[in-house]
Amino acid sequence: MAELYETEIAPKRALLISIRSGKSGAVETESMAKELAGLVKTLGFEIAAQETVHIRENHPKFGMGTGKAEEMAEKAAELEADCLVFDGDLSPSQQRNWERLTGISAVDRQELIIQIFAGRAKTREAELQVSLAELYYTLPRLTHKYIDLSRQRGGRYGTKGSGETKLETDRRQIEQRIHRLKEELEGVRKNRETQRKKRDRDSASCALVGYTNSGKSSLLNALTGADVLAEDKLFATLDATTRVLPSKGRTLVISDTVGFIRRLPHALINAFRSTLEETAQADLLIHVLDASDPDIDQYFETTLSVLRELGAVSSVEAAGRPSPPDKKPMLTVLNKIDRLEPPSLDYLLKRYPGSIPVSALTGAGLEELVLRIDEALSGPARRFRFPPNRSDLAAMVHRNGTVLSESYEDTYIEIEARLEESITEKLREYLDTELNDPGRIPAWNGK
Repeated sequence: MAELYETEIAPKRALLISIRSGKSGAVETESMAKELAGLVKTLGFEIAAQETVHIRENHPKFGMGTGKAEEMAEKAAELEADCLVFDGDLSPSQQRNWERLTGISAVDRQELIIQIFAGRAKTREAELQVSLAELYYTLPRLTHKYIDLSRQRGGRYGTKGSGETKLETDRRQIEQRIHRLKEELEGVRKNRETQRKKRDRDSASCALVGYTNSGKSSLLNALTGADVLAEDKLFATLDATTRVLPSKGRTLVISDTVGFIRRLPHALINAFRSTLEETAQADLLIHVLDASDPDIDQYFETTLSVLRELGAVSSVEAAGRPSPPDKKPMLTVLNKIDRLEPPSLDYLLKRYPGSIPVSALTGAGLEELVLRIDEALSGPARRFRFPPNRSDLAAMVHRNGTVLSESYEDTYIEIEARLEESITEKLREYLDTELNDPGRIPAWNGK
């Protein structure tokens, strides 16, 4: 009988190491350790063990004392770990020192996230963006690839002297590759901008933003009937996906964007800027929070920090105060309320006043969310009564707002609609005070 062999490749075993200074609190340390484990599992690694090392001062060689580093190396050997994964950024020299000490690869937080993105890139745009991030990460780490930097290439008497070193050649090739990728992504950005301009002529746009795995893709599917991939994993979505949101008035389009994370590598922010522009260009931001996650406050602040860097929100909004008039509106959505008990939900509604509780899984709260989106984009519902011979005013409402109901009577035209405040001011004398706020100028009554 033929002998059977195991052909399936075993997952890499990783020893997770978190380095914490005395400034880090216990809650933050535990939260970051949990997030690191989630990232490692998303990449498909097996967690051999997880260690947290507390330090009093920075150590340039390993990020921790030599004795503690040797202890971690011995532990990695005992566990037969294939790699070390650090919840922080390693300098090129620290990465080289760890690999020499342990004989296995050392992966920091930046490289870990980039590898996850690389594994999830499906479209040409996502592949370009990930490749660019990889090159940004690789460029300052070229030196530890070469032991002998005096190797020469391309030199000839009377031309380039002794020639270029291998390091110089590779650095130049990477810089040229970065330049080509930037040019190609700029073309993608221009095409996206052209598509956006065509789409914005007759529609308003919303962007779903939030921490990774907050349920943005599931919410998009629930609102629009789309079939966007929605997994209980970090960074399930990399590409901005746009779908039409059913509405009574003008067309509303809603976009799903890549999720954010604490200490998101700047290389990734720069690489994915063309995709993240959907947030800066949107008429309305919908900030999706996982209401069931105990770290909801940190995730809220992280998202605002990235949005502020992109220019989509201001520091005023990040401080929790009302948005300045030149900034776009933002709705806060508490998703996954099906996992909460009523007292917890009541607390969050007080913690985030004006937020909208929903469940993408059960559909709870989705109707209210659509109404709030419509109101945020078009203003509150108001009723107008126009003279029967002023069909031009009715046409103005149709052009500039969302018409909810319309009735043509013998003595007046009655329209209930959502309009921007500037258009409402032009039609103020025709407002019907029975529906609208008391104390406003009386509407024309048909007499």
